[in-house]
Amino acid sequence: MKKITLFSLAWPIFIETALFMTLGFVDVFVLSRYNDLAASAVNTANQAISICTLVFTVLSTASAVLISQNLGAGKRQEASRIAALSITFNLLIGIVISLALLIFSKPILAFIGAQGEVLQFADEYMKIVGGFLFTQGLLNALSAIIRNHGYTKPPMYVTVVMNIINTVLDVIFVLGLLGAPQLGVKGAAIATSLSRVVGVIALAIVVFTLVEKPSIFKLLKPFPFKDMWQLLKIGVPSAFESFNYNISQIVVTSIVLNCLSDTELITKTYISNISMFFYIFSVSIGQASQIMTGHLCGAKKYDEAYKSGLKAFRCAFIIAMCLEIVGIIFRYNLIGLFTDNQAVIEMGANLIILTIFVEMGRTTNLTIINALRGAGDVFFPTGVAIFSMWIVSTLGSYLLAVPLGLGLNGLWIAFAADECLRGILMLWRWKKGKWRSKVLV
Repeated sequence: MKKITLFSLAWPIFIETALFMTLGFVDVFVLSRYNDLAASAVNTANQAISICTLVFTVLSTASAVLISQNLGAGKRQEASRIAALSITFNLLIGIVISLALLIFSKPILAFIGAQGEVLQFADEYMKIVGGFLFTQGLLNALSAIIRNHGYTKPPMYVTVVMNIINTVLDVIFVLGLLGAPQLGVKGAAIATSLSRVVGVIALAIVVFTLVEKPSIFKLLKPFPFKDMWQLLKIGVPSAFESFNYNISQIVVTSIVLNCLSDTELITKTYISNISMFFYIFSVSIGQASQIMTGHLCGAKKYDEAYKSGLKAFRCAFIIAMCLEIVGIIFRYNLIGLFTDNQAVIEMGANLIILTIFVEMGRTTNLTIINALRGAGDVFFPTGVAIFSMWIVSTLGSYLLAVPLGLGLNGLWIAFAADECLRGILMLWRWKKGKWRSKVLV
């Protein structure tokens, strides 16, 4: 077990997260050179796929907390048993989900609101990526195990390889370069799936040579029902929070598909992808903070955990605001990377300005909620999320965008209100210190 600090954990996670986000970004970017509606269709399909990957979050998020707390408490064998349980269940559940997406792809997308050419493109993408989604479950489980032992560089290196493979194959298959057939959306799906297969193989090698032995699966006999209960106790509320967010975003996408124009759909797709790079530091610092908090709480060092959580929040907030300001300055250039459609560029430029208010709240949530999870405090963030995401974000999006006629600006105002409200409540929860009594080990 390596000695860990916030910085030593955060910077490899940042690079890994940046590259992992770029996997989806590259798909959309390359497809924007092929067909604007194809790019939007892939974004729509990925929202449905994201809902399914939340099942993996149940176990990988919970296993991360329990592994870090057990390691902090010096309980090495218990940490190994949790790792074996996480890998096994992510694989089994992943296979079931992959089959479901492969069979019911088109009805799911039609239910969201996709139709016509968007439905055709999205179906082509989801049948392939969804059919291989079990690889994402394994990636989540294996990466969580490695990170929470303090080894954050190996997942970063693996993601670099995945990114190179995905980018090269995207360009070749989507655009039909080097004599390859022009596969369009199917090409992007094949590139994504193959890069994940390579990633799983590489991470499995790292896990079973660096931090664990293949014999850890013997620890599942007799079956550890107590460990399974703890995984569900942490994972289900955590996943339900993310589930609410993704479902609410699907509803918002449905509003855009059914009530707004194709231009607004395309603009939302591009700005959503650009926005990822505004909060990327917050994601990595938040994940590092969760690991730190888990280890410190497992060792009963609550005051250190409290200070570490606030330090993570301050660092993430300052960096996110600096990135957002740079984004505002170069907003026309950023959107121009995707399209030369002036209507999309003008609409998107306004949204990037509004995004600064979204990021104020989102940065707070990404760092403080992860710290609360690391301590085992998962029910409060979920309860707040259920109320805020549906009343403030989803209902607010509809009211502002459609009856009040604000369009995409209305959506972004509602997103900002939701993120900021939850951010204020999360900070209050952290400072009150009730999370100190939620530690599981």
